[in-house]
Amino acid sequence: MTVRFDKEYLRELYEDGKCSDKKHRFQPEVIKAYAKCIFRIEEALSIENLYQYHSLNYEVLKGKKKGISSVRVNDKYRIEFKVSQSEEAEPVITICTILELTNHYK
Repeated sequence: MTVRFDKEYLRELYEDGKCSDKKHRFQPEVIKAYAKCIFRIEEALSIENLYQYHSLNYEVLKGKKKGISSVRVNDKYRIEFKVSQSEEAEPVITICTILELTNHYK
């Protein structure tokens, strides 16, 4: 699949392993896991292929975040993204944001 980054810091984290924006700095293990998730998204032939990676915990969000999907980076972080598909080309995934989920399961 084709991955497009909505924000520059997300592209930098994936391609460079660091971010020039001090507001979006993460621990090295989070960046490594983030890059691994993006790689898995890129290598997937379709969005349904993400279900085979149980560690990603792929899900389509509901409520206020309807239309957004997410995968798990680790216990605290998720990648949220939008999926757009055209009939002629492969699916396109746009990475929206990475956020901290401190109380996700409470």
